[in-house]
Amino acid sequence: MGRDLSALFDPESVAVVGASDDPAKYGHAVAAQALRAPDRRPVHLVNRRGGTVLGRTTATSLAGIGEPVELVVISVPGPGFEAAVDDALACGARAIVGITAGFAETGPLGLARQQAIADRVRAAGAVLVGPNCLGIADNTTELYLASDRFAPGGIALLSQSGNLALELQLRCAPHGLGFSRFVSLGNQADVTLVDLIEDAARHDPTRAIAVYAEDFGDGRAFAEAAAAAGKPVVLLTAGRGTASARSAQSHTGALTTSSDVVAAACRDAGVELVATPHEMTVVLAALNGGRRATGHRTAVCTDGGGHGAIAADAAESAGLAVPELGPAAQQRLRTLLWEQSAVGNPVDLAGMGEQNPHSYGDTVGALLALDEVDSVMLTGYFGGYSAATGGVGGPAAESGTAGGGSALAAGELETAHQMAVHAARTAKPLVVQSMFPDAPSCRTLVEAGIPVFASTEDAARALAAMTVAGAAGPPGVRPLPPSAAPLSDPGYHGVRTLLSAAGVPFPEAREITDEAELLAAADAFEGPYVLKALHLLHKSDAGGVALGLPDRSALVTAFREMHARLGAASYSVEAMADPTDGVELIVGVNRDPRFGPVAMVGLGGVLTEALHDVAFALAPVPAARAEQLLTGLRTAALLRGVRGRPAVDLAAAGAVIERLTTLAAAHPEITEIEVNPLLVRPDGALALDARAVLA
Repeated sequence: MGRDLSALFDPESVAVVGASDDPAKYGHAVAAQALRAPDRRPVHLVNRRGGTVLGRTTATSLAGIGEPVELVVISVPGPGFEAAVDDALACGARAIVGITAGFAETGPLGLARQQAIADRVRAAGAVLVGPNCLGIADNTTELYLASDRFAPGGIALLSQSGNLALELQLRCAPHGLGFSRFVSLGNQADVTLVDLIEDAARHDPTRAIAVYAEDFGDGRAFAEAAAAAGKPVVLLTAGRGTASARSAQSHTGALTTSSDVVAAACRDAGVELVATPHEMTVVLAALNGGRRATGHRTAVCTDGGGHGAIAADAAESAGLAVPELGPAAQQRLRTLLWEQSAVGNPVDLAGMGEQNPHSYGDTVGALLALDEVDSVMLTGYFGGYSAATGGVGGPAAESGTAGGGSALAAGELETAHQMAVHAARTAKPLVVQSMFPDAPSCRTLVEAGIPVFASTEDAARALAAMTVAGAAGPPGVRPLPPSAAPLSDPGYHGVRTLLSAAGVPFPEAREITDEAELLAAADAFEGPYVLKALHLLHKSDAGGVALGLPDRSALVTAFREMHARLGAASYSVEAMADPTDGVELIVGVNRDPRFGPVAMVGLGGVLTEALHDVAFALAPVPAARAEQLLTGLRTAALLRGVRGRPAVDLAAAGAVIERLTTLAAAHPEITEIEVNPLLVRPDGALALDARAVLA
């Protein structure tokens, strides 16, 4: 059920330690906000000098209040913070909000102080938000303990940045969005982002969870909590472009960046990952109504060909489809529109809106009712008639319909209500792009829960957010398997043995150190042979691999040449796999310090890093999900068969990926492991090379 945070969001009483009459001090802002709801619960102000603050008599200490206090906000200078925490626990506090800074963010000594405080709070059965935070607010319980007001609504905002939270509030306001809760995460010494997501998931008034985080702490726990929330989670994060392991010793490690890991975790958990506060607002506006399309087929409705073409391109760029409507659908639309209207998709009213504003609503309603349409985007001039009564500067003025502007404005408002009725009758999303997003008719749509945007790309991004990945929903986050016995031999054959035991198939192979062992290996299985010099980081780059050696004589010649040049301590003699009709893949797992094991699959072989056609997911990866990753590659056509080549065995590849990623997830001592290449043919898959790196 997660941690009990009821004392944090709905306490019986509150005290602000460090309350001040000085507007420059944070204790002043928090005290002023706390007093906005004095009748909901007792609010005590504490100032060590006594006197009054904001016209209220203060206590000089928590003990001086004379009664228990359930939630204590501490905004005092750093040296006095520990003592204030102890006083709060002594007076029975079950929740503490630490505004004071100067702890983990200052270095090891500050971290040690912070951990000692958190330990005392937990030992007392209390919870601590912060330190180094900017407070909390809960509009549903009239708890106001942050410096600024947050408009009420259904979004729980969990942020490591106070200014970003304020920007989001400003951006959300035009979309009619507000907040159920706001929590400044601070240093997360005790209450973590995961705790807050789990609690917001249980909070009925919260419909969506917005997160700005730079430090995930336990990233996998974040993904698991988001996946289990049952509510939309939208994430804005920074610093995703730095390589997670610059000293990586495998292709997998070298190609895996922090941005890849975060994106993979979000995809698996069903989290909407955004890049800017603006994009976060667009996605929140889209998800606010709870409507989700179950398919990617979008109908574009416009009153001008240019807007329709641009909107169709934007929709396709966002991952949606804009298919041509079928004959029956087109015939239905022709009964609603005039002769010059286009009905294929985009559907273009072609000026009919200025003759009959209700044609907008009639067309949108008809499109929403079509079985072959999953969502609708209205784009263009709609809103202009009510924005400028009389049609000044718009089609009404240009077409000489002076005097008809008022009627057009009234008709547009009526059709806005009509569209709201049509939208309410279906679960399909309707999104509007308007040149006049603040027009009365557009505000009518917003009030009805229909998102309206000024830009076409925002409308397309919104529709993409409202479209589920597939009938099965997000891929999900699989739990880590129990830890297995640590790998004792990280050498090439030790890794092969480990993977073989897990069901990963390899060709016949023998490790040899001299020519006599080489000949014995050649007698163990038939050629053609492969010879590899072992204990080299990139064998192919160093000339440490000889392929297609047809017989013993060629094998001996290759060994003598390679040994003279490289002098490796040992070599591997292997049966040469038949590459006919095969495709080389790479499958690897890199252990991220925040998110744990992360799988990478892609086009493999010697060109892996050059091609960089790879996909990521949290490990372990089920076979069906592995096939999805492979078919989503840019080069997926190679797997399906091109230019007369047969399709390869994706099921066999998926099975190998599941076995390898499950094994890697069970071995926390392995930081990097990969099979490269994994040869996938029409009749199965075979691992041709492997390596592992221990922590």
